[in-house]
Amino acid sequence: MKQKNVENKVPIYKLNTTEDIMKYYDEWGNKYDQDMVDWNYTAPKETVNAFKKYALNKNITILDAGCGTGLVGIELKKNKYLNIEGLDLSKKLLDLVPKGYYKKLAIADLNQSIKKNDNFYDAILCVGTFTFGHVKPRALDEFIRITKNKGIISFTVNEGIYEKYGFDKKIKELSNKGYWNMKEFFKSDYIVNKDVNAWLGVAEVIK
Repeated sequence: MKQKNVENKVPIYKLNTTEDIMKYYDEWGNKYDQDMVDWNYTAPKETVNAFKKYALNKNITILDAGCGTGLVGIELKKNKYLNIEGLDLSKKLLDLVPKGYYKKLAIADLNQSIKKNDNFYDAILCVGTFTFGHVKPRALDEFIRITKNKGIISFTVNEGIYEKYGFDKKIKELSNKGYWNMKEFFKSDYIVNKDVNAWLGVAEVIK
């Protein structure tokens, strides 16, 4: 089956450098949430709905990695998860996060080491961040490092970069080496009105 070309579906997908992407977010920021509504960006709700089946304790410490304007945090709070921290590289997007959803927000490059101790979080969600020009597969190693044994990592990978960036190989490697147990892995709607899908994974960390 011929692979769908999604690279031309969203303008930011065409940018290659972190500098260009951050500049784009600075300009896009005030319109970002409305675009997500207009495009029917379902990823935050889809990912939280999959996550909550395995994260039954509402008091766990959760990292929203690549939190943007807080769309995942809003879904988590709707489901009574209250202990959430957020990281994102864009200060502009972090400034737009509504108050009262996150305990902490910080600027961080997820392509670099995360400044947290091993086994710090009970769970990590990473939604919409594994996409064109953004975060590479190595971040999954960091997520496992900072997640506790039996913690949950729930994430999306844009279909257009799944093989191109090597996420297919990294996900398989982490399973084969016994670093995590994949509970669910399926093709999600992601951005409905742009006809862009994503792979959605829910994994339990093994240590």
